[in-house]
Amino acid sequence: MSQTLKAGFIGLGIMGRPMAANLRKHGVDLAAFTRSGVPDELTQAGVTACSSPADVASKADVIFVMVPDTPDVERVLFGENGVANALRAGQIVVDMSSISPMATREFAARVREKGADYLDAPVSGGEVGAKAASLTIMVGGAQATFDQVKPLFDMMGKNVSLIGEVGAGQICKVANQVIVAATIEAVGEALLLASKAGVDAEKVRTALMGGFASSRILEVHGERMTKRTFDPGFRIELHQKDLNLALATAQALAVPLPATSTCQTLFNACAAHSGKAWDHSAMVRALEIMANHEIGQTPKA
Repeated sequence: MSQTLKAGFIGLGIMGRPMAANLRKHGVDLAAFTRSGVPDELTQAGVTACSSPADVASKADVIFVMVPDTPDVERVLFGENGVANALRAGQIVVDMSSISPMATREFAARVREKGADYLDAPVSGGEVGAKAASLTIMVGGAQATFDQVKPLFDMMGKNVSLIGEVGAGQICKVANQVIVAATIEAVGEALLLASKAGVDAEKVRTALMGGFASSRILEVHGERMTKRTFDPGFRIELHQKDLNLALATAQALAVPLPATSTCQTLFNACAAHSGKAWDHSAMVRALEIMANHEIGQTPKA
C-alpha cells in the first residue's frame, strides 16, 4: 500500500535530510519543506519542494515531521500555514521528533478533530542510522494506522516497534535517551581513567569491545572521544532537551533519576563552555575539565 501513498516530509536537518532521501530512494512520491529550503540533492532526486507545511499537507497522504522540539512541532502543525490548515480526512500525521509525551497527546487530539490520524514515532540511531536507514523507530498510535505506515518506516529504519497508544513512542524515546546519556557518561569515565593512568585509551576501548562492557556507544562514541571528533552527530542541546523531558516526567511520577540528573549537569557544564552544538559524546569534556586531563594527553607528573 505504501507504494501508492504520497508522502510529505517537514524538517530536513541532520536527521530529516537522509530520512527523506531514503524514502525517495525507494520511489516514494515525496513533497518536502524546510525553513532553509529543500536541498538541491533532494529536488534533483525528484522531491517536490513546497512553500510551507500546509503546502506539504496538500500534496501528501502521510506527513512526516522531524524538527527539534515541542514548540517547533506545534508551529509546524498549527501555526500560520501549518499542516492543520490543509488536513483532510484520512491523512496521517507522523511526528518523528522527540518531544513532550503530554503535548503529543494534545496534538494528536487536535489532528483527529480534522478527521486525520496521528502517530508519534521518535527515532534512535543518530545521523549514522539515518543515513544507513537503520534507525530504531518507536511508535505510539493505533494498530491500523501503524500498519498503513509500517512499509514507509521500514525504508528509514530496521527496528520498528509499535509501543502502545499515542504518546507511548515518546515515553520509549525518553527511556532510550536516559540509557544513552548514562552510557556515554560511563564510557567517558572509563576512557578518561585509563588515559590519566598512562594507558592508551583507544587500545582499552578496542579490548573492551570484545567483552561484557561492549556497546554501540563504546564502539562509536568511545572512538569519538579517543579521536577527538565532536562534530554532531546529535547535538548536546538536543540531548539536554530530551533529559529535561525525562526529568519532568520523573518529577510528575515521583521517580528518582539520579544518574540522569548527573548527566544533565555534565551537559550543562559543556554548554557553559560554548559546547551546546558539540556532539553528545563530548560530555566527556566536562569530565576532562574536572580531571585536568584530556584523553590522549600524556599524564602530567
